[in-house]
Amino acid sequence: MTDQRPQTTRQTTKASDLFVQALEAEGVEQIFAVPGEENLDLVESLRRSSIKLVLTRHEQGAGFMAATYGRLTGKPGVCMATLGPGATNLTTPAAYAHLGGFPLIMITGQKPIKTSKQGQFQIIDVVNLFDPICKMSKQIVHGNSIPSLVREAFRLASEERPGAVLLELPEDIAEEPCEAPVIPPHARHYAVASDSAIADAVALIRTAKMPLVLLGAGANRKHARSAISAFINATGIPFFCTQMGKGVVDERSELFLGTAALSDNDYLHCAIDRSDLIINFGHDVVEKPPFFMEDGGKKVIHVNYKSAQVDQVYFPQVEVVGDLAASVKKLCDALGGGCDFDKVYFNTVKAEVEKHLGEGVDDPRFPVTPQRFVADTRRAMGDEDIIALDNGIYKIWYARNYKAYEPNTVLLDNALATMGAGLPSAMAAAFLNPDRRVMAICGDGGFMMNSQELETAIRMKLNLVVMVLNDSSYGMIRWKQAGLGFEDWGLEFNNPGFVAYAESYGATGHRIEATDDLVPTITAAFETGGVHLIDLPVDYSENQKVLIDELASKTCLL
Repeated sequence: MTDQRPQTTRQTTKASDLFVQALEAEGVEQIFAVPGEENLDLVESLRRSSIKLVLTRHEQGAGFMAATYGRLTGKPGVCMATLGPGATNLTTPAAYAHLGGFPLIMITGQKPIKTSKQGQFQIIDVVNLFDPICKMSKQIVHGNSIPSLVREAFRLASEERPGAVLLELPEDIAEEPCEAPVIPPHARHYAVASDSAIADAVALIRTAKMPLVLLGAGANRKHARSAISAFINATGIPFFCTQMGKGVVDERSELFLGTAALSDNDYLHCAIDRSDLIINFGHDVVEKPPFFMEDGGKKVIHVNYKSAQVDQVYFPQVEVVGDLAASVKKLCDALGGGCDFDKVYFNTVKAEVEKHLGEGVDDPRFPVTPQRFVADTRRAMGDEDIIALDNGIYKIWYARNYKAYEPNTVLLDNALATMGAGLPSAMAAAFLNPDRRVMAICGDGGFMMNSQELETAIRMKLNLVVMVLNDSSYGMIRWKQAGLGFEDWGLEFNNPGFVAYAESYGATGHRIEATDDLVPTITAAFETGGVHLIDLPVDYSENQKVLIDELASKTCLL
């Protein structure tokens, strides 16, 4: 007797095509990449897809752009490189995303794994190399596993705490036929904090006399601003932020005390030391807490998506774990009214902070001092405009002196704190926000690490201003060298003519020759559009004087 049941035929698909279909199902619209020959099947599949290939000039540029895309959207950014040296060039962006909490998917190629006639040429164990700095690092060994691995990669990269994921696609796997269907993504929701945790937090807040709110990096990752602003306004509790928590709440608020840009001996630390309760919204131990916990000292409430990572200086007494915005709203509702806090001393600290930050904002000296170029940047940028900082001593000046009015308008890295990320990060921000002014602010050392991406920015037709703070040295390390009492030695270098360098790529170059020219030059550059580089000579002689000597002599008197 013959079987009369209908026979179903599964469609065969080339593995690289299936990979791209899985990416499309995840909503991927672009991949930042420096491909190699091991990626060519995937490149051909991308050519026939809806996904745009953004070719960069170095794998770091691709990785930093993709990580910043993830940072700003909450959806994993995707980058691609080949095997060996291409893959190793993604290690710094992977660590950047891993420590910073940015969702990132990295796709790397590999020689054939079934048969190969090339010995060990360019072959290293990429999967194990990346494992310590990724949430998942996997080699794809069969095309049929692609849909599940891609779905899992996006789930892991984007869920709290976000981070990097690597998928290695060998070239013989990329070309093989497979039959597995794409797995579509589905909505996920974070749990709400328990009633008992809320009750414990309320009890601590009601017994506190001088509480403070700390806003950390996690509060900038999701849209928690409304709930946190409502909590601060309802309770009247003063707040401060870490460097990566800037802009979560409008820093023009009368309750804002400042940014914890220095480890200690700043005015803000006087308030922290006097406080008896710190309420942490979104704090991440990647940014070391700007206070030290001791037995019998101040109490700490940890409010975040995940429980606290405990160490010697951070062991909160109460943890409110769940969706951050929902937890903050629930906490605010449970508190109601009736809290009576002593803010007299905090108001004294705020007055001193405001007075201190107002010093030097109109300093006419040239080369330009940090207080002046930070103030002029704020004058030139609107409320929702974005600055993306590379890493150097100027990052401390901007964190302390530049007030952020909106979330994610000050993009800085206080986690890996790598040099070379400022320009690619600004490029990703400009790509995502074509109607907002975006400025990359780089030291001359950090800028030259990925300056070749100027060509990418021009090819992408971005509107972007790049301000290079020129002191012909690694200024942050010179500052530390001087602070330790060592001789000023070994950290100076020569720069190219930055105007000619920018113009060789097709950008417009500007050299600032007088301090009063900075704001008009920035404004004109944005009004003209396109890519502009501003070469700004800077004077860092204020570093030791203001950030160490003056603060040490003044803060102890508060």
